[in-house]
Amino acid sequence: MRLAWIAAPVVGLAACVGALAWSSQSTGGPRGDVYRQLELFADVLARVETDYVTDVNEGEMMEAAIQGMLASLDPHSSYLSPTDFRDMQVQTRGEYGGLGIEVTTEEGVVRVVSPIDETPASRAGIQAGDYLTAIDDQSIVGLTLNEAVQRMRGQVGTSIKVTVVREGAEPFDVSLTREIITVRSVTSRMEGDVGVIRVSLFNERTSTALSEAIRNVRRGAPGGLKGVVLDLRNNPGGLLDQAIDVSDAFLSGGEVVSTRGRRTNDVQRYNARPGDYLEGIPIVVLINGGSASASEIVAGALQDRNRAILVGTTTFGKGSVQTVIPLQGGRDGALRLTTARYYTPSGKSIQGSGIDPDFEVAARRVEPSRVRRLGISEADLPRALGNENGARRRAPHDPADQPPEDWKADADYQMHRALELLRGGQVAERLRARAG
Repeated sequence: MRLAWIAAPVVGLAACVGALAWSSQSTGGPRGDVYRQLELFADVLARVETDYVTDVNEGEMMEAAIQGMLASLDPHSSYLSPTDFRDMQVQTRGEYGGLGIEVTTEEGVVRVVSPIDETPASRAGIQAGDYLTAIDDQSIVGLTLNEAVQRMRGQVGTSIKVTVVREGAEPFDVSLTREIITVRSVTSRMEGDVGVIRVSLFNERTSTALSEAIRNVRRGAPGGLKGVVLDLRNNPGGLLDQAIDVSDAFLSGGEVVSTRGRRTNDVQRYNARPGDYLEGIPIVVLINGGSASASEIVAGALQDRNRAILVGTTTFGKGSVQTVIPLQGGRDGALRLTTARYYTPSGKSIQGSGIDPDFEVAARRVEPSRVRRLGISEADLPRALGNENGARRRAPHDPADQPPEDWKADADYQMHRALELLRGGQVAERLRARAG
């Protein structure tokens, strides 16, 4: 109601706000302060309309004002226009038009959280941590996230040139062709007697696809599975219910995650159902700094419940839940609002701190002088929520387990170590020790 009312024509807005402010003067208190601020907003808007050097678009100004209000809260709350809302609904169904890239903003610059597997962005070599500074030679520095994303969208089959800034390299241009992104959120393969299941994001199809992947790897090892690697690296997250269902597939009862809102009684707990699809077969979960949100829920649940060993590097650290609230049934778009924090089964909040692996393994060799400049985390984002338990992210450091100097650049060292740990029995041994 409030958002619809603020979008009313400026004359009506000024009159209504004036009346509200007048009535508030007789009551005083915090609400009166709010009404006076709304009257100030109406005065500024009226002055811009009459005195700005060129004509203005009132609709665009109102949308920018709403976006600014929500952006002042945290990095993940935003307003979705009707078009953006429809696009989001299509995207969660797993098929949409675009480049296949998850992005955020850092001090006015678009930064890549992760490219999605088998999309134009991933095929072009765009990496997590890259900055995108221009599109078709027009700067996008200083734009809001929604404005930058709108520039990337376009008709399927058309080309776009993106300027990329990467640590340790000169800026370079990448040409991409927009296409229908049919996301295969789950893929699977066999590495000898170990099944590898890759989950690239959490959309409406993920839990169904995971069930099929588990059947495939069990059929692929007629002599019995030695273990399973669940690869969640560079998985930017997605739907909460899908994260719960994926965790459920590997757990037999017990808590998966809990969410806590603003009020003390606003707590929800989500539990797994009886039945572990892998029947206790050891699991390694691969994680890195691009593993965020829903993927952190899965990693945290399997780690806390002593069901899996985590290998890789510390996750992104996004421990908040966003609720999409349609406005006027979606006619006026939707509000994406941070409404809760989530907690792993042990009661730990990972907001800003991330989840640390049991075995820290670097993907590639890192020069000590560059350690501090690598990666981005939730804690680096402007106005990010703090960790209410006081947990902090580990300081940048040089992981002890790195690829040897002669390691081939295109070989996956983290996967190599995960397979070694499973086949060598260290994963099963660690899980037994945890269970007591």
